[in-house]
Amino acid sequence: MNTVTPRLFIAATKQNDGKTTSALGLFSVLKKRLGRIGFIKPVGQRFEEVDGKRIDEDTVLMDRTFSVQTPIEDMSPIAVVPDFTRRYIDNANNDHLVRRLQNSFDRACWEKDFCIIEGTGHAGVGSVFDLSNARVAKLLGSKVLMVTKGGIGRPIDEIALNKALFDKEGVELAGVVVNKILPEKFDFVKDFCQRGLARLGIELVGAMPAEPVLSSPTLNEICKQVRGRFVNSRSEAHRKVERTIIGAMESSHVMEEFTPGTLVVTPGDREDIILAALSTTALLEPQRKGLTGLILSGDMLPHPTVLNLIAQSALPVIASPMDSYSVASSIHTMTIKTLPGDYEKIHRIQSMVEKYIDIDRILEKLGVPKC
Repeated sequence: MNTVTPRLFIAATKQNDGKTTSALGLFSVLKKRLGRIGFIKPVGQRFEEVDGKRIDEDTVLMDRTFSVQTPIEDMSPIAVVPDFTRRYIDNANNDHLVRRLQNSFDRACWEKDFCIIEGTGHAGVGSVFDLSNARVAKLLGSKVLMVTKGGIGRPIDEIALNKALFDKEGVELAGVVVNKILPEKFDFVKDFCQRGLARLGIELVGAMPAEPVLSSPTLNEICKQVRGRFVNSRSEAHRKVERTIIGAMESSHVMEEFTPGTLVVTPGDREDIILAALSTTALLEPQRKGLTGLILSGDMLPHPTVLNLIAQSALPVIASPMDSYSVASSIHTMTIKTLPGDYEKIHRIQSMVEKYIDIDRILEKLGVPKC
């Protein structure tokens, strides 16, 4: 297996703490500094079909954003499909998985100046089939950058817990990045995290504030989440949703809630709410100050006359079979992911990583000369 190419394993204390955000931003910065960057996500759990192969969705994002120039199946070698764990427990084949992992890593590093390895969840994920994040980092000979969510007590406790498993495997932490810190508490949290981690012999190499654009879903993401379909203005599916309200009160009252960036959820037969949304859009859309969109819930559509008015408007409208409460709850709990082609998010991530993470210090700890 390749032991020459510099590498970094990006782990997290739990899912959705910012691993992919950090990996994407680091790839961009390191590409400018070092040249050819490789990528691999050894174990993946969420997939897309690419040329008949199950490929981890984060791998697809990296490949489509950067054109990594590695066979995509080698950047996503192990797919944890629904029956994967059961089959492994019935007939463990760890040697086969390790060979596949290491062979794919060799190809991911081929003619590259650096390789980013993205983990899956916390340090112990994958233990059930003997390929925890900690063991994978050990097998690939990589130091680890740990990403955690903003705060003080809980993140430090979680880092200590995760570090224990990496320590057990003899894997060294290159540092920690604290992500999604509330902007109004940024300096305070960064200072205490730095001091708290130092007491554990861990170095803080980055602290990033929460960024609204990264946590705001698009209409397209919401449409998928609520099993919906666009009935108007699908071309505006990229719009960001900043807040969601249920239109269940009188139309004169609900209009007070029609602020820019708002998504309105209402039953498809509440024509008074729908007409109020359309009138607001007609007045404010030229200044881009209108509603972000409208979801018609309950598998109902308004009278054809109202549908015709919708078709003449610029308001994005989605029809969902779910009831209004289920739609709003589903949106509230959904995981916001960065998707290929989401250029605003990707550009912001790249800028934030360059500004808030000490790349020089990470490279120094990896023994990579400055360029």
